[in-house]
Amino acid sequence: MTIEAYGGSLIDLIVDPERGADLRKRSREFPSLMLSQTAVSDLGLLMNGGFSPLRGFMCREDYESVLSRMRLSNGMLWPLPICLDADPKKNPGIEQGRTIALRDPEGFMLAALHVQDMWPIDKEREAELVFGTGDPAHPGVFHLMHRVATHYVGGTIEGIQLPIHSAFKSHHHGPKELRSLFRKLGWRRIVGFHTCHPVHRSQYAMTLLAMERARANLLIHPVTHGGLAADIDNFTRIHCYLALQRHYPASMMQLSLLPYAMRLAGAREALLHAIIRRNFGCTHFIVGPHHASPLSTDGRFFYEKDAGQIAALAHQQELGIEILDMDEMVYLVEEDRHVQRTKVPVDAPTRSMNDEQFMDRLRNSRTVPKWYSFPEVLDVLRTAYPPRHRQGFTIFCTGLSGAGKSTIAKILYARFQEMGRRPVSLLDGDIVRQNLSSELGFSREHRDINVRRIGFVASEITKNRGIAICAPIAPYAATRNQIRSLISRYGGFIEVYVSTPLEVCEMRDRKGLYAKARAGLIPEFTGISDPYEPPQSPEVMIDTTEITPDEAAQEVLLYLERAGYARE
Repeated sequence: MTIEAYGGSLIDLIVDPERGADLRKRSREFPSLMLSQTAVSDLGLLMNGGFSPLRGFMCREDYESVLSRMRLSNGMLWPLPICLDADPKKNPGIEQGRTIALRDPEGFMLAALHVQDMWPIDKEREAELVFGTGDPAHPGVFHLMHRVATHYVGGTIEGIQLPIHSAFKSHHHGPKELRSLFRKLGWRRIVGFHTCHPVHRSQYAMTLLAMERARANLLIHPVTHGGLAADIDNFTRIHCYLALQRHYPASMMQLSLLPYAMRLAGAREALLHAIIRRNFGCTHFIVGPHHASPLSTDGRFFYEKDAGQIAALAHQQELGIEILDMDEMVYLVEEDRHVQRTKVPVDAPTRSMNDEQFMDRLRNSRTVPKWYSFPEVLDVLRTAYPPRHRQGFTIFCTGLSGAGKSTIAKILYARFQEMGRRPVSLLDGDIVRQNLSSELGFSREHRDINVRRIGFVASEITKNRGIAICAPIAPYAATRNQIRSLISRYGGFIEVYVSTPLEVCEMRDRKGLYAKARAGLIPEFTGISDPYEPPQSPEVMIDTTEITPDEAAQEVLLYLERAGYARE
């Protein structure tokens, strides 16, 4: 017997073709809103029933209730806000009582939203209530503060077309499709496993143990819009899952891809993951010890161990899905197998490795122990992460205006061009300003946008095995860390802190910018009226007070040689 959807019935918000054609025709009169990838993912799950019983993006009454007590205004358990953000200044015409066309980044209309509510976002309050912190080092907090617009727009939706998935189409299933597949296979008990990382031997052992505990088949349900959480790009991760399939008992595991935007909200998100898996037909759901918990800058988890498990078990009856609180798995050396840490005999030698440690080995072309992963999975990952001398990389010079960043960057650019081994691009702050960010001013927000644009372009160059040399001021540590995280998925990130003191930079001020800033003519000037947050652990630190630009560039080149990027 198939498990009921959360709330009693699966909500399908796709209208019939005739109504869809009418909405498309009328959309010429509607204001349009271009959706972010996060919003596209949320809209897809609203339309196909993955977010049942929601019938649209939340209005303010539900939003406030969810923030304060993890319940919809009708009292039903719901842990996280599902809201659509917009900026009224950039999107005129979006107002209460109107219908707007929701479009994907290419401009294709996916749905109509009948606006019932619109309100400004108190981001600090939302961060504290949803994430339990206002620390911008938390990826979810950073996303909320810097990527989410100024207002939320709530209302019911009429879906016209589900978001299009161009790749791995046979592995994308909506709730109805997956439920139908389970019935066809004769599966009555299904364990859902959420992941945004490749599955290695410890996770494999955990899923087998969960299947045994539940006497059930397995749904591996990885997110394809990992966004905040995914260290590895979607295509590589999916190839890892496909390589893994043959290790499971025949006809006992199903792989299905979930377009979902991770929030990394710890216990709250564990509850939402359980609701989603119930809507997709699962009867059981695995919650691990650090479910949806990101790492802080000091390498510790933001949330207490077992927080997600405790919350999910406490709400298990309301969730209507059985929670499997799985312990951490470790490698038991003497028995050559993975077991739960609580089952390890006293004094028995064990081995374990977390995702950060594994990624460090992978990025640095170091040996991965056989007990950690499967050869087929490692083959996929090594294709995506070749030896350092074949990887692309970004040299990210940061420091005060006048520190010497641009001069060092230009010398490095010339040296790499002279070597002629691979494509190299120079993304100097002034050059990018002229060609990529000419419409931006110099407010804190606009400077941050400019730096993130540089980071995005550098990530594309790195992804394609090129060299990107960047030289923005980039004063904010949180933004630099986000760029490091983005680029490190594809290759090397070498942060070069040009630490030349402020007084030296002022002496070199050919443009007179510091003098204007001290006179109050330039507001929010880095180092004078706006702070510069020095890097804590740069790969290279250079003070150009007493050395020549050539000597400074030489220090960077020597680091690249030591780190293996320059070797053949």
